[in-house]
Amino acid sequence: MTRAIRVRAFFALAVLALSLYITLTVPVRLGLDLRGGTQIVLETRDSPTAEADSEATDRTLEVLRHRIDALGVSEPTIARSGDNRVIVELPGVQDPSEAADVLGRTAQLTFHPVLSTDPGTDPGADPGAENGTDADTDLDTGPGSTGPGTVDSDESGRPVRLGPSALTGADVDSAEARIDPQTGAGWFVGIEFKGAGDAWAELTGEAACHPPGDPARRVAIVLDDKVISSPQVNSSVACRTGIAGGSTQITGSFSREEARELGLLINGGALPVPVETVEQRTVGPTLGATAIEASVRAAVIGTALTSLFIIAVYRLLGALAALALACYGVISYAALAALGATLTLPGLAGFVLAIGMAVDANVLVFERAREEYAARRKGLRPALDAGFRKAFSAIADSNITTLIAAGLLFLLASGPVRGFGVTLGIGVLASMLSALVITRVLADYAVARRSVRRRPRLTGIADTGKVRDWLTRRDPDLMRRGRTWLAASAVVLVLASSGIAVRGLDFGVEFTGGRLMEYAASAPVDADRARAALADAGVPRAVVQTSGDGDLSVRTGQLTNAEAAKVDKAVGDLTGGAEKIRDELIGPSLGDELRRGALIALASALAAQLLYLAVRFRWAFGASAVAAMVHDTLILIGVFAWLGKPVDGVFLAALLTVIGYSVNDSVVVFDRIRELSADNRTDGPGDERKGVPFPVLTNTAILQTLPRTVNTGMGAVFILAALTLLGGDSLTDFALALLIGIVVGTYSSMFTAAPLAIELDARNNPPPGARKRGSR
Repeated sequence: MTRAIRVRAFFALAVLALSLYITLTVPVRLGLDLRGGTQIVLETRDSPTAEADSEATDRTLEVLRHRIDALGVSEPTIARSGDNRVIVELPGVQDPSEAADVLGRTAQLTFHPVLSTDPGTDPGADPGAENGTDADTDLDTGPGSTGPGTVDSDESGRPVRLGPSALTGADVDSAEARIDPQTGAGWFVGIEFKGAGDAWAELTGEAACHPPGDPARRVAIVLDDKVISSPQVNSSVACRTGIAGGSTQITGSFSREEARELGLLINGGALPVPVETVEQRTVGPTLGATAIEASVRAAVIGTALTSLFIIAVYRLLGALAALALACYGVISYAALAALGATLTLPGLAGFVLAIGMAVDANVLVFERAREEYAARRKGLRPALDAGFRKAFSAIADSNITTLIAAGLLFLLASGPVRGFGVTLGIGVLASMLSALVITRVLADYAVARRSVRRRPRLTGIADTGKVRDWLTRRDPDLMRRGRTWLAASAVVLVLASSGIAVRGLDFGVEFTGGRLMEYAASAPVDADRARAALADAGVPRAVVQTSGDGDLSVRTGQLTNAEAAKVDKAVGDLTGGAEKIRDELIGPSLGDELRRGALIALASALAAQLLYLAVRFRWAFGASAVAAMVHDTLILIGVFAWLGKPVDGVFLAALLTVIGYSVNDSVVVFDRIRELSADNRTDGPGDERKGVPFPVLTNTAILQTLPRTVNTGMGAVFILAALTLLGGDSLTDFALALLIGIVVGTYSSMFTAAPLAIELDARNNPPPGARKRGSR
C-alpha cells in the first residue's frame, strides 16, 4: 500500500468517524414545513418620528424576542434578514392570528390626563371605583408626547381632550394578567412602575383635584393611539398626593386571552418603528410528518434502485460505489447538523436528489478506467489510477457549475428555497468527497487483492460495457446532420414555449402576493359548492382547486387573519370539519421582490455559467452551453405552462438545478473535446486531430462520453421517479420538473450544444480554402 493510499484511507476514516459522531449526537434542525408551525416575516416601516434603519431593526428584534418568550412557544427562533426584516418561527403554533397580532402591534403605551371643555358629569363614571373604564375609545388625533389629543367617550358621547403623556411604557417595570380575587371573574392587567412611581403619583394627584364625575378626574391609558382604559381616580385619593406605591390596574372587560396579550405587549416593550407582516406561513404537523415519511420512502427506494443499477453495470466497483453512497448520506447529514442548517421540504428533496448526482462522479471515473484498460491493457490499478486522474477535470467542472446554481439559490432566494440551495451545495461537496476519496480508497484496496487481479472482469472495468460495445459496432455519425438537430431543437423549443403565450404561467402566491390555504377533508369536495360557500363568506373571487382524495386549496388576494378565519369556518361547515394543513400569506411588496429575485437569479445563473465556461473553455463552447441552458429552461417553463402546473419558489429551485445539470452534460462533452484536441493538435487552423475536421472530433467526443451520459441519467431517473411516485403532493411537481429537465438536458448537450459549437467554430475558423475565397 503506497503512502498516498494510506493518507487517503486515514482521511476517509477520520471524516466518517467524525460524521458518525455528529449524526448520533447532534440532531438536525427541521424547518417548519416538516415539523409544523408558523413562520412570520415582519418588515419595519418608517414612522413620523423614527426611521426604519438597521439600528431600529436591531431594537425591533430584541422587543420581538421578549414578546415571543412571553408567548411560551417551545424552541422559537427569531433572526434578522437584511436591513429591515425579521423572520420569526414558532413551532407548533397552528393559529397564527394571536402570534401575528402580538408581534405586529407597535405597543406604544402612554398615560395621559383627561381634559374636558364640556362641563357636567360623566354618566359613565364610577366615583367609588379606582378603575372605572371607557375602554376601546378611539382617538381622533394621536396624543403623542407633545400635545393634547381628542377622545370620543363611548358612554357620554361628549368630546374630551387628552393632555400630553405623563408616562410611557418605558416607565413600566412589569405587567401581569390577573383575575379579580373576590369575584373570580373579570380579568385585568396589574402594572408595577419603576422606582417609587412618583410620576404616576403626580399624574393621579392632579386628576384627584377635580370633583368626582368630572372627566378630568380620569386618567387615560392609551395603547397604539387607542384608549384601552380610562379609570377615574378614587374619591379617597387626596389632591396633589395621588396614588402612592407605584402600581395600578388596567381594566376593560378583558377576557383571559386579551389580558394576557396586553400584559406581554407591555412587558415586551414598544417597537421603535411600526412593522408590517409581509409573509406568513403555517403548516400542519400531519403534513410535515407525511412529507418526511414520503421523502424517506422515496430516498430508500430510489437509492436502492440506483445502487442495484450501478452494481449491475460495474459489478464489484459498483458495489463499492454503493457503499460510498451510504457514506455520502452520513457525511451530508452530519454537515447539515454541524452547520446548524435547517432542513426544509425542498432541502430534503435536494438531499435525495444529490444522491443521484453523487453517482455521476463514480460513473465518470469508471468509464474512463474502462477506456484506459481497453486501450492499454496495463492492468487494473494503472487503469483505475488513470481513470481518476483523467476524470478529475470533468468532475470538477461539472460540480462547480452545480455549486454556482446552489450559491445563487442561497444568495437570491428566500425561505425554503434558500434551504434547498444549502442542502444542494453540501450534497455536491459530499459527493465529490465520497467519489474521489472514499470510493478510491475502497477501489484501490479491492484491485490490489490477488483474487481480484486473477478475475479482472469481476471489477467491471475490464470490459467496455454494452453501450460502448453497441457504439463501437455501429459507429454512428451523429454530427453529420448537425443542422437538422438544431432545427429539431428549435421546433421543440417553439412548441413548448408557445404554452407560455397560449396558457400563460400560473404564478404561485410567492410571486403574486396573496393568501393560499390548503385543507384535508375526509371526503372529496365539490369545487362549485366550495366557491359558493366562500362567496357567501365574503370571498367571491377565490380560486378553488380540489382533488379526488379530499384535498382543497383556496387562493385569494390579500386577506387579514379575521377574514381568513371566515374562510376556515366556511370550509369547515362545508366539509364537516376539514383539517387546515397549510396557510401562506405573501404581501404584495414581497411578491414583487421575489419575482424580481427569480428573474435576477435566472439571469445571474446564465451569466455566471457563461463566464465560468468562457474561462475554462473557448468562448464558442461557453456560448453553446449557455444557449443549450436557455433552450432547456424555456422548454421546462413551457411544459409547465401547458400542464397548468404552478410556478413557485420550489419550481425555481428545480429550474436552477436543471440549469446546473444541463451544464454538467455539456461540460463533460466539451472537456473530452478539449482533451482530444490537446493530445492530438496539429499546427493547422482550428482544433483538428491529425487532419480530422472539428465536427468529426466532436462526434468522437460524444460517442466516448455517451456511456457516462446514459448511466448517470439512469441513476438520477431512479431517484426522481421514486420522488414523483412516492414523494407526495409536495414533491411531485419538483421531481417532475427535474425529470423533464434531465431528459431535455441530456438531449440538448448532444444535439443542441455540440452542433451549435460546430457552427460557431466553422464561423470562427473556416477551412483554408474558404478563407482564401473569402479574402478575394
